[in-house]
Amino acid sequence: MTEAPGPYPVAISIAGSDSGGGAGIQADLATFLDHGVFGTTAITAITAQNSHGVRRVDPVPVEGVVAQLRAVFDDFGVGAVKIGMLGGRAHVDAVADFLEAEPRRPPIVLDPVMVASTGHRLLDADAESAVALRLLPLAAVATPNLDEAGVLAGAPGRDAALAWARSAPCPVLITGGDTAGDEIVDQLVGAGDRTWRHPRVGVRPFHGTGCTLSSAIAARLARGEPLVDAIDGAIGYVGELVRRADRIGSVGHGNPCLPRGGLGLPRGGLGLPRA
Repeated sequence: MTEAPGPYPVAISIAGSDSGGGAGIQADLATFLDHGVFGTTAITAITAQNSHGVRRVDPVPVEGVVAQLRAVFDDFGVGAVKIGMLGGRAHVDAVADFLEAEPRRPPIVLDPVMVASTGHRLLDADAESAVALRLLPLAAVATPNLDEAGVLAGAPGRDAALAWARSAPCPVLITGGDTAGDEIVDQLVGAGDRTWRHPRVGVRPFHGTGCTLSSAIAARLARGEPLVDAIDGAIGYVGELVRRADRIGSVGHGNPCLPRGGLGLPRGGLGLPRA
């Protein structure tokens, strides 16, 4: 007698659409696929952007965002949530209201997208404050880059970011892909604390690494991995993408985009070398 298969893991990305495909919803879906996770979405904004920067942002009406969330949660057993770019304060409040009301709320990975790798600010101050007050307490982990951690801390620099992270209501992974220097430092504060260090590959930051990292963590949580293992594996996955792009080429003429998919990884991304 053949044993019935278990449920296929599902994750949802609540984020903006990137017309260039390097970040946002497009990057998240490709990352979910690499990990053998069925990807669903709630699109919060339509952006016109490429590897050089953001040209235009058109928020999706709040009612439309909530309707997408309701449709997905009514039908799929969502195993993890990744939150990326939100369109404004009303979007932050609506997403927080929805997730707070979910009786079986899955683990949430919050990538507080506030500053693009090009320096473009993507949220106003009121929305930034709402992210800190309403979404951080719901998260299993937050994954700001150093600039975004500085926004949340109210002051720039690693010392201020670390001080803020130690007082945050959830574990915080401060990512280092957008910082200058020959070494990338990803630092987890909370959940036992841990630091990952890697030599930088390439002369420019890759576009979309933050989105890819947070969605890889969400995918691994949807597969049932413990948080620190999920972070460790996700960092290894992004590192493999970067090394592959350095070998075979990237996409775009600004901050290059990472080609995803087709890695041929066993069991949807499990077994990647870890950093």
